[in-house]
Amino acid sequence: MLRATKIFFIEHPEIFKQKLLIWANQFREVVFLDSNNYHQKYSNYDAVLAVDAFTSIKTDYFNAFEDLHQYQTHTKDWLFGYLSYDLKNDTEALTSKNFDGLAFPDLFFFQPKKLFFLKGNQVEMEYLNLCDDEMDDDFYEILKEGRWKVEDDREIKIQQRISKEAYLQKVTKMLEYIHHGDIYEANFCMEFFAKDALINPIEIYQKLNAISQPPFAVYFKNNHQFLLSASPERYLKREGTKVISQPIKGTARRNSDPILDEQSKVDLENNPKERAENIMIVDLVRNDLSRTAAKGSVEVEELCGIYTFKQVHQMISTIVSQVENTTSAVEIIKTTFPMGSMTGAPKISAMKIIEELEETKRGLYSGAIGYFSPDGDFDFNVVIRSILYNSKNQYLSFSVGSAITSEATPEGEYEECLLKAKAMFDVLN
Repeated sequence: MLRATKIFFIEHPEIFKQKLLIWANQFREVVFLDSNNYHQKYSNYDAVLAVDAFTSIKTDYFNAFEDLHQYQTHTKDWLFGYLSYDLKNDTEALTSKNFDGLAFPDLFFFQPKKLFFLKGNQVEMEYLNLCDDEMDDDFYEILKEGRWKVEDDREIKIQQRISKEAYLQKVTKMLEYIHHGDIYEANFCMEFFAKDALINPIEIYQKLNAISQPPFAVYFKNNHQFLLSASPERYLKREGTKVISQPIKGTARRNSDPILDEQSKVDLENNPKERAENIMIVDLVRNDLSRTAAKGSVEVEELCGIYTFKQVHQMISTIVSQVENTTSAVEIIKTTFPMGSMTGAPKISAMKIIEELEETKRGLYSGAIGYFSPDGDFDFNVVIRSILYNSKNQYLSFSVGSAITSEATPEGEYEECLLKAKAMFDVLN
């Protein structure tokens, strides 16, 4: 499919982004990706918007990667969408039998009719030829957008799926698995949820994004299914023959006192538990990337770098590899999915234990959302720090987790989960 391109100058990119999102919400399918001007090495755009499916693929986990490969190689166009955590059941002999209140498909991608790429003071619009005569009208329509309507939200009663007492018991059980040598590390998550929840998704997304301003924020809509994400983490990116993975492991609180805040960073950098967690996942990612990498090309570009976000400091490592031109985009994803930072090591044992101890099907949480370009490059985040919402059954959900290692204390991990949940509680109350 051929696309027509037009570039427009925009005076106030931040205001334009808000207007663009409000305009986009009229469509059934929306993916809005915002880097929030966070300085990072591997960024192509400040923000990207894809709307209005010309074609799409929606499937459960069975043969999902093969179906996606067929779709991606056949369309050879921009595709936007997500991979849910439960695609693990396609690549390994695993199951997901836990409760699922959201009922999202396991995989969803669409080929957008209308695309917007923002960089600096320019927006590049790429429309399929069947609607390229709408570019000028759409651009001026966007400029005229006002604010979204603030609705009278019903009070949202957030419940915790796993009680504190049960959480402490489950982490103790996980520590037993670690001491028996079944796993070294596993990411254990719990769900917070609300029934009969009436929210305005754009308003909640804007609040959540303003609190965190992360580099991988997403507003996603597929009819009545929404993801409102303030993710700080990249899962996987491909640029030509280079593949980049940037797992996050290690979290510390920010402090309003600059001296104490700086000390918090130093403490995180030198914390043996946090470093051990991060390095275990780096090893796992190196192993995953080696499955498609050219021999000897996997390297750690940065180990345990400390990055500061509005809410927290994080420890991030960058692992890269080189792949052959002939290696398919979907193969690179399939051999590394789900990401190590959300599973554990060894990966398959960790996923089995996670399934046994968690009480909710993860679905899109701890999956990935992003895009493929026409030439098979891609960029995907990790779906964390996110609110998921089904407006049809009025079910709202967000999950938080932490990495359990032999050094972990159940109480300490519980506190870390509450720290990560704070932003979501703040915007929903």
